[in-house]
Amino acid sequence: MTQQRRKGFVSGWLSAVVASAALLGVLGVGASCVSAQDEDGAGLMVSGKATAKDVGLPVYPGSRPYKAAGEDSGSARLGLWGGGSGFKLAALKLGSDDAPTKVADFYQKALRKYGTVLNCANGDTSDKGKSDSSGPLQCDDDKPEKGGILLKAGTKEKQHIVSVEPDGKGTKLTLLYIWHKSD
Repeated sequence: MTQQRRKGFVSGWLSAVVASAALLGVLGVGASCVSAQDEDGAGLMVSGKATAKDVGLPVYPGSRPYKAAGEDSGSARLGLWGGGSGFKLAALKLGSDDAPTKVADFYQKALRKYGTVLNCANGDTSDKGKSDSSGPLQCDDDKPEKGGILLKAGTKEKQHIVSVEPDGKGTKLTLLYIWHKSD
């Protein structure tokens, strides 16, 4: 598969979040939350709202919610779990008047609480080859948009990702939390 045809993991998840948020708007769910859970521990959660607590990272000081044209919301939460496996995803888009490097420095420090911080713009490949889902993250094919910075920390099972991109004279950033567990 060529590099042009291959989308990075983050881009794919962000596309899924945006598509899901758009679907929520079409279905009339909007910013409300749809949630179901049975007594055996299975559940479904879909919401057009996510908070800093949901992504496990602080909101950059002075930032504001960022919503692209045609989007109902700049955030979303999705989840499906049961029988010891599933996924949960939370995404929050923000805008800032500060430079991308200043924003990235802030999140470089904030991500440290989850372990080693990878800068995927540098092609960081720490612990290449480990397949343990609780093991360290790798950048693999994840790369930032041109001129952007992509930071990751956590484990393969619990990932915290920050995408920082120039936006005019300021910065667009996306905070992402992904939990994925399979039996």
